[in-house]
Amino acid sequence: MCEADAVNEDWEDRVAAAWSAFDDWPEEQAHAFRAVIDALVAELPAGSPLGPFEQACAWDSTGHSDKAVPLYWEALDRGLRGYKGRRARIQLASSLRNLGRPEEGVKLLTPELVAPSDELDDAVRATLALCLSSLGRDREGLSLVLGALAAHLPRYQRSMANYARALVEPEG
Repeated sequence: MCEADAVNEDWEDRVAAAWSAFDDWPEEQAHAFRAVIDALVAELPAGSPLGPFEQACAWDSTGHSDKAVPLYWEALDRGLRGYKGRRARIQLASSLRNLGRPEEGVKLLTPELVAPSDELDDAVRATLALCLSSLGRDREGLSLVLGALAAHLPRYQRSMANYARALVEPEG
């Protein structure tokens, strides 16, 4: 392992520890939690996409979607990819929905339905379903949620998957 990898691993561990303790912070201390994240971000090289991503998460998690949205965009524009890039798109879509811009969330998440599968698939579908519902497209949203749920059921997987498809197929 090279020195840069060790520093990155140490940094990621400290970020993970900060987030693990997040629920212990009282709401009135949200600014102090964001300061912890800001201090960690200050250690990153200039232009790192991780900085605005972590700051966006901190603003979002403390009730400020309006401040998080431009930071998520910045992280993605700087090239945030992979798992964290997918997390950024999910969280950005949710924040856009919270700000009354669900159509942007739909546009952002729809390509994720055909992205390589990972543990975030259900979060993509749930967030997209919420965006669709905000647009009055409840049947499409319900179809996504039922389709995601079907895979986790001990029985009735095929039936639920069929019901999910039937919600969005044209009636014949």
